[in-house]
Amino acid sequence: MKPEFSDRVSSLVAQMTISEKLAQLQGVWLGFAEGGVVAPEMDTVGDDKPEFETVAADGLGHLSRVFGTKPITPAQGISNLLGYQRWVAANTRCRIGLLAHEECLTGLTAWTATSYPTPLASAAAFDPELMHTIGDAIGQTMSRLGVHQGLAPVLDVTRDVRWGRVEETMGEDPYVVATLGMEYILGIQSHGILTTAKHFAGYSGAAAGRNLAPVHVGPREFQDVFLPPFEVAVRDGGVASVMPAYVEIDGVPMHASHALLTDLIRGDWGFTGTVLADYFAVAFLARQHGVAGSLADAAALALFAGVDVELPAGESLNDPALRVAIDDDPELAAAIDLAVSRVLAQKESIGLLDIDTEIARLEKLLADAPDSLDPPEHRAIAARAAEESVILLENKGLLPLADRPGLKLAIIGPNADRVEALFGCYSFINHVLMNNPGVEARIDVQSVASAIKSEYPQADITVVAGCDVRGEDRSGFGQAVAAAADADVVVLVVGDQAGLFGRGTSGEGCDAESLELPGVQGDLANKIIAAGTPVVLVAVTGRPYAIGHLAAQAAATVQAFFPGEMGGQAVAGVLSGRVNPSGHLPVSVPPSVAVLPYSYLHPVLGDANNVSAIDTTPQFCFGHGLSYATFEYDMFSVSSSARTDGWIDVDVTVHNSGLVDGAHLVQLYGHDVVASVTRPTRQLLAYQRVDVPAGSRRSVHLRVPAARFALTDLGGRRVVEPGALEVWLGHDCDHPATDKVVVELTGGVVSVTGDTPRLARVSVD
Repeated sequence: MKPEFSDRVSSLVAQMTISEKLAQLQGVWLGFAEGGVVAPEMDTVGDDKPEFETVAADGLGHLSRVFGTKPITPAQGISNLLGYQRWVAANTRCRIGLLAHEECLTGLTAWTATSYPTPLASAAAFDPELMHTIGDAIGQTMSRLGVHQGLAPVLDVTRDVRWGRVEETMGEDPYVVATLGMEYILGIQSHGILTTAKHFAGYSGAAAGRNLAPVHVGPREFQDVFLPPFEVAVRDGGVASVMPAYVEIDGVPMHASHALLTDLIRGDWGFTGTVLADYFAVAFLARQHGVAGSLADAAALALFAGVDVELPAGESLNDPALRVAIDDDPELAAAIDLAVSRVLAQKESIGLLDIDTEIARLEKLLADAPDSLDPPEHRAIAARAAEESVILLENKGLLPLADRPGLKLAIIGPNADRVEALFGCYSFINHVLMNNPGVEARIDVQSVASAIKSEYPQADITVVAGCDVRGEDRSGFGQAVAAAADADVVVLVVGDQAGLFGRGTSGEGCDAESLELPGVQGDLANKIIAAGTPVVLVAVTGRPYAIGHLAAQAAATVQAFFPGEMGGQAVAGVLSGRVNPSGHLPVSVPPSVAVLPYSYLHPVLGDANNVSAIDTTPQFCFGHGLSYATFEYDMFSVSSSARTDGWIDVDVTVHNSGLVDGAHLVQLYGHDVVASVTRPTRQLLAYQRVDVPAGSRRSVHLRVPAARFALTDLGGRRVVEPGALEVWLGHDCDHPATDKVVVELTGGVVSVTGDTPRLARVSVD
């Protein structure tokens, strides 16, 4: 179907020169050399600083990271944006406004902005309403600054936890990723801010968990696991942009795939937004993938595939050879016209074709510019998110630990007293400030140790690092062991330091060879446990590590996946009982690196068996999480049958039979007993977080579309097949909480179309 554009857009395109058109298909990243390396192979493009007036002489599509490149105040950033828009209004013929984009994965990546938990941590809350609230708050912040677009959410599905970017994902279940990602999109876009679904698609399936490695995935797994979150983002979330992944699948780089970027998302899914190239990825078609002989060829290949904008700058689009190719190739010229039309249509939707109005808006924003982007109401959201994200993995009766006079606590470990340990690699602290030593974060953050001191004012507290996050220095072991031996309780805080391209133990380009704790932390933990004092093991990490052997010896184990600026208080609150833990694992904790890649969504052959010496059973499985409350199911009923194009109705009553209020996660699982292709032994069909006061009951109704059992059949079609299903409630994916109920899907095989319901509907009384 030929896309339709407004008369205004069509008229603009008709009058634009080729230089003006190409200008709209690219961004500029001013001062990127001053911000340090924060994108793959960024150093290959040199350290020249382009003059804005030169780059924008014919107009410009995007401004890349005005706020997120180096520490500048909100007023400075708005002033810079205002100056750029004024210059374009005064000095370009078409007077088309510039679109400013920023990173916003854990909050806006800008100096003084609120930093929320990483997506993996937020996913542990299993709380779509919370994700919408976070998105709404981020959208508010961006709108106050004149930013138009955020490069998030990440909709990659975790497959191998060695991958450094696991912290950016929302776990290993496509449905959880889809539902949480959709709410994030809706929250941000409610403020007129454009969001960007990335990295489309399969990025997280890179070989051996190695960043930018080839992806070896079959078409069925690709359709059933990697694509659903993006389809929901497009069809249900109305996402404005899609960003292709750096990777290649079966020899075809994503940025060169017409089948995916045009036929699938535009033709099948009806996507009408823009496709934004990941940073430097168009040039990678020549430099990395070798499918283009020059930068001009790379630009043409990307344009024909369906890429609309080259980011962060127009390196390939500015190759002089591209102009010659356009003159000789009418189809290439037509592809450029189509991309320009889509870019201008998006700019029209947010008012950038009326640049004088945009300038007036920025003038008002500048007059009202705040000193800080971390207001109390956003800190409160960050606190709630952090508290909901903390997971109690194991508790042998020690927690909650009450404060009392004379209580001696030893807080030990490299992440005990470092605020940087609480943040992911796309936080401003670890993404930008690590390249600007000496610059204050200007957000109020307490380390875990500091928060515990506030939580336990009567206790006698000693803090010892013992070792660094990585490295081989064991010189601090003696002091740490002595502190442990002298304490009543040890809080051992281990884990990661987020960074970029080898500068951390988690984050983009920080892939792991092992799932042992980094550096000598494992040795430290063993010596602390051997001291004989009860130990609370706290893992502050970006990925799950194989800590089962330590958890088996510890009195309690707590997992926090980079919980953000309020994470220290959240962990301390869980230890004391001020916070009743309610987080659940969005990703399995494997026993060792030997089982990778691993997902709970595996067929029978993925289970442990007697023909292999490797036991795939996770140490802690998907959905696991403990509470200080006790929950029971008083009633559970399921439809006995449903049509293949219909719904399965499930009712359950949750009873908090404990002594404290708590939040319970209802997890509904299912299994397709006999299908035309192998199916997972269990899959999450629907979920609902429910607050239940002590002694109270809540009724939950889940309406599950039969399409939750959709599969890619032998002919490559997404269908729902008739037959017997098993449905049950689980404490987690491996431990049923109810008997399995057989449901019969009746009717014929039904094709899944754009009109097919994809999401469960939930109500709570």
